[in-house]
Amino acid sequence: MSTVMSEQEKETQIPEGTQSSSSSSENQEASNVVIEVDDVNFAYVKGKDVLRNISMEVNRGEVTAFIGPSGCGKSTLLRCFNRMNDLIPTAAITNGEIRILGTDIYDPNVDVIELRKHVGMVFQKYNPFPKSIYENVAYGLRIQGVAKKSVLDDTVEESLRLAGLWEEVKDRLDASGLGLSGGQQQRLCIARTIAVKPKIILMDEPCSALDPISTTTVEELITQLKDDFTIVIVTHNMQQATRVSDRTAFFYLGNLIEMDETTKIFNNPSKKETEDYISGRFG
Repeated sequence: MSTVMSEQEKETQIPEGTQSSSSSSENQEASNVVIEVDDVNFAYVKGKDVLRNISMEVNRGEVTAFIGPSGCGKSTLLRCFNRMNDLIPTAAITNGEIRILGTDIYDPNVDVIELRKHVGMVFQKYNPFPKSIYENVAYGLRIQGVAKKSVLDDTVEESLRLAGLWEEVKDRLDASGLGLSGGQQQRLCIARTIAVKPKIILMDEPCSALDPISTTTVEELITQLKDDFTIVIVTHNMQQATRVSDRTAFFYLGNLIEMDETTKIFNNPSKKETEDYISGRFG
């Protein structure tokens, strides 16, 4: 990481006081596991679980892909990781626990705003703010109270470089982010996400609205970003999963059918449902 990353490293720690225990936190930091999902059920409406008995681990510094047909629960689980489902009044985890670096993120003492600083999200439809390119990237820092221009300038440049966008926009940082192409807007949203130095980046079908050239650019970016971030991506594109992910989880009808190394999932799956899906028999 660069100097800017190091200076802000303390901003990427799970807030003190929300750990399940100090020893658990230390063990998680020392291990390769970033996210633990332990026997989780989830419902949008009470009594109608759409996720059932989900258990998995997401490893540090890897890209984990969630695949499966529409309505299978993969995006629902992704949004559980930064509690975006909290925005739906009746939605709730009805069983189990989700831990990030040893913290039960649904513990009443967890500050959801703080959690979302550490677990950033890139959405299916790119959504830059109606602001300049510079202010789009600096937005999260300003919300956190960062006002020093040198810090903002350095972080904006670094984030745009990490997002592979700096050379394309460095001479027009004051121009509106809405004036960029679709692929550039998605990379701008990625730059905005990484500017606040999250530990984890969630991506919900980030390429589904992009042309093939922009898709290739974003996929190359994902591969580069895993050096600095843990990434979980939902994709309907199985070829994309094979290109960018280290591990793949296959979901069907609210159940996690199988999770393994991506090469194993696509070349030698353990479950018949997985084989049927990746061979095109349904989905």
